[in-house]
Amino acid sequence: MKKAEEFLSAEEQERVRKAIEDVEAHTSGEVATMVVARSESYREAEILGAVLVAGLLALIVAVIFHHITIWSYMPMVFVLFLPAWLLIRHISRLGLPFVGRRRIEEAVQERAFRAFFEKGLHRTRDETGILIFISLLEQKVWILGDRGINEKIDPGSWQALAQQVAEGIKANNASEALIRVIAQCGEELRKHFPRRADDTDELSNLLIRE
Repeated sequence: MKKAEEFLSAEEQERVRKAIEDVEAHTSGEVATMVVARSESYREAEILGAVLVAGLLALIVAVIFHHITIWSYMPMVFVLFLPAWLLIRHISRLGLPFVGRRRIEEAVQERAFRAFFEKGLHRTRDETGILIFISLLEQKVWILGDRGINEKIDPGSWQALAQQVAEGIKANNASEALIRVIAQCGEELRKHFPRRADDTDELSNLLIRE
């Protein structure tokens, strides 16, 4: 699993920072970007995956040695469970097929909402905070706008922008997709939230990594 620290190079992070700086230079919005290695541990998927993999391997061994009985099969499943579980736990992506799509969506959404409040996006003066949240394991992106923004901009419009970033990650073109979406967020903000004379930078423009 790719670590959050490895998501963007130092040069790419600086370009993202400048893109946010440009948006905030012309609007009263506050844009933050955050990347996490995963949104959830999915322990149930690790256990289910280990049971199924151990069961399949035990069946293959039993067929090869022509010795298929419940008395030999079940002990073999128990023996193989631990290495299968350790493998899936070490390579997190192997566990994703055992997680439902809805479960993944809910996990990423919940983690994004938690981050929105933990990082203070809800405390901006004009309620114009925007969080672009990226979860690497799931290759999912959520974009959240604060109350002030959502009164002017349909929250559903963030979905299309989030999809652009997600597609960029899958195509190994994450930085370009992210910068493009930040610029598009800026275009929306300019329509409704032009920069005020006394506007200050309330949040860090650096990529948040956890």
